[in-house]
Amino acid sequence: METFTQRALLIIKSIPAGKVMTYGQIARCAGQPRGARQVVRILHSMSGKHLLPWHRVINSKGEIGMKETEAGRLQKKLLEDEGISFIGEYRIHLEDWIYDAGMDAADW
Repeated sequence: METFTQRALLIIKSIPAGKVMTYGQIARCAGQPRGARQVVRILHSMSGKHLLPWHRVINSKGEIGMKETEAGRLQKKLLEDEGISFIGEYRIHLEDWIYDAGMDAADW
């Protein structure tokens, strides 16, 4: 059986351009409903090694988590380049851009 980390990596890699998922949504799909912070750690430590589309993961409020930082500005630019529009400086209308993987841990 795959580990939570392996499932989370697959889910993150599956997010298509122009869509986003939340940390909690990824955690639920990977089988740990309360594992949002683990998803943050996976993104922080493995994005480069696994070429993850880290910029497509945002918080449950529809906001970029690293506001007012170089990484936050880069994330916003990458999302805008994929066609995602913002309703505030660092916020999107989540319902318009959310990717519903339509799967849970059993599918991964």
